[in-house]
Amino acid sequence: MSTTVKANERPRYAPQQRGPAHGPMGHGARPQEKAITFLPSLKRLMAQLRPERPLIWGLIVLAALATGGNAFGPIILAEVTNLLFDSVTQGTGVDFGRLGEVILRALAVYLLAGAVLWSIGLLINGLVQRTVLRMREQVAAKLDRLPISYFDRHPRGELLSRVTNDIDNIAQSMQQTLSQMLTNLFTLIATVTLMFVISPLLSLIALLTIPVAMGVATVIGKRSQVLFVQTWKSTGELNGIVEEAYTGHSLVKVFGRQREMAATFAAKTSELYEASFGAQFISGIIMPVMFFVGNLNYVAVAVAGGVMVAAGSLSLGAVQAFIQYSRMFTHPITALASMANLLQSGVASAERVFEVLDATEEVAEGTATLPAPMHGRVHFDHVSFSYDPASPLIQDLNLIAEPGSTIAIVGPTGAGKTTLVNLLMRFYELDGGRITLDGVDIASLPRHVLREQLGMVLQDTWLFGGSIRDNIAYGRPDASEADIRAAAEATYVDRFVHSLPEGYDTVIDEEGSNVSAGEKQLITIARAFLSDPTLLILDEATSSVDTRTEVLVQRAMKALRADRTSFVIAHRLSTIRDADVILVMENGAIVEQGDHDSLLAAHGPYYRLYRSQFAAALTEDEA
Repeated sequence: MSTTVKANERPRYAPQQRGPAHGPMGHGARPQEKAITFLPSLKRLMAQLRPERPLIWGLIVLAALATGGNAFGPIILAEVTNLLFDSVTQGTGVDFGRLGEVILRALAVYLLAGAVLWSIGLLINGLVQRTVLRMREQVAAKLDRLPISYFDRHPRGELLSRVTNDIDNIAQSMQQTLSQMLTNLFTLIATVTLMFVISPLLSLIALLTIPVAMGVATVIGKRSQVLFVQTWKSTGELNGIVEEAYTGHSLVKVFGRQREMAATFAAKTSELYEASFGAQFISGIIMPVMFFVGNLNYVAVAVAGGVMVAAGSLSLGAVQAFIQYSRMFTHPITALASMANLLQSGVASAERVFEVLDATEEVAEGTATLPAPMHGRVHFDHVSFSYDPASPLIQDLNLIAEPGSTIAIVGPTGAGKTTLVNLLMRFYELDGGRITLDGVDIASLPRHVLREQLGMVLQDTWLFGGSIRDNIAYGRPDASEADIRAAAEATYVDRFVHSLPEGYDTVIDEEGSNVSAGEKQLITIARAFLSDPTLLILDEATSSVDTRTEVLVQRAMKALRADRTSFVIAHRLSTIRDADVILVMENGAIVEQGDHDSLLAAHGPYYRLYRSQFAAALTEDEA
């Protein structure tokens, strides 16, 4: 066996350091942020609407109808003005019949436009929710395809914020902007067309405000977009701090670090406040500026229109209609500008979601199959691996585990023990060499096919929200009630379940805080027992049980290991005395291998480890 395993192995299941002071006391360096790309991100966000194209075309037609109704309203009302003006100037009576007919026509037009706008809002609500649902499904599917190393590099709270808060913000932004964008764009087109029909000269005067409005929106938008991105970045980091403070609240209290945690939270909250306030303040400048530009337009049109009426080149009703159109013309520009903050906020969130969707996925799945029946022969063939290419960890490792054998791996923390089983489970991909299972390279297997053959019990146990029955059956969802109870009895879970008020239906929370640490570990052992795997991986699987329970569990584990290949990582050497092969890792290398008795007789590293744990008993035996 030739093997080299570096001693500076990364911490268990967290190979990528997140920077100094990460944890309850603060967050260190984050992965480098992508450059802000507003227009490409906006275009990509709009591309999410492609499945809704038939509905979008229908919305465009409805928006045109609603805009047409509102646009022709002033023309109808201009007729009312001309009727009243003519009756006064010509001394004739008011034709109330015709006046009523015109007013009813205007009322019908506005009612129809209002009904169409209500329909647009209803349809857009469904469109947005379906689009956001697809985005959530894309993110959920992407998370399943991401390697373990991605989750090592990203705090859970920050990642959850992207999946929840950012997508919710996208929904809110799209909901509030899509309908207004449609109606306002059509309103702008319709009013400009009708303004030119009434008076080309007045139209040119009104259009002089467009360059001013565009310039203001562009300058302000560039400054506020940076702050919107920072706002949602700070929101994610704040969620990361809260998540760590909640999951580690006992540790925070034990060490009396509540004040430091509060200070860290306050600092991040202050950072979020400053970014959010700045973004809203700068983007909020658009509205008053646009109102000012609109009022300038109103004054210019009113003065020029008054001169034209006095000169007899335009009727009073036409000027009144034009002034209404000029107001309608400036309103969509102002509305579109006012939506800039919502749009920028939504695009900033979209960028963060797209970063997840663009993350590098796991190596493509293989298509090989495993032989039947399975025997469980594992061969590490010249395996090399490193978390960081600049710092090799495992080099040229060779190891054969025969079917049904128990391979124990012992040694000090950081010697490479857990890395071996991580590679076997394909949590990480090899840099060199290969690992075979019954002669089949595991890299050529679909991951689910490989992992169906594996049963795993970790030192860091995890229970899901649900009943004890559900947690045990997680290893085999189609298991019968009899199978579940048999697994519980074999692993001594049944012994404490009967003391609970609801028995197997007792609901435990996600952290398993309503059961003891030892009981949690027993449940995870029962889960592995029920799955009946070909390969069994036990990573310090009895570290949280008491000595008496450990004896019982060891009996269950011995039965569980029967006829299957097992890899056992252990610090308590009493748990691996009956292992077929014990690999000793010390100072970064496998320095010994053999069974318990032969290694003790060799008086080497294993003997020293054993003596350090059982010094008193060993002295009596030697005497």
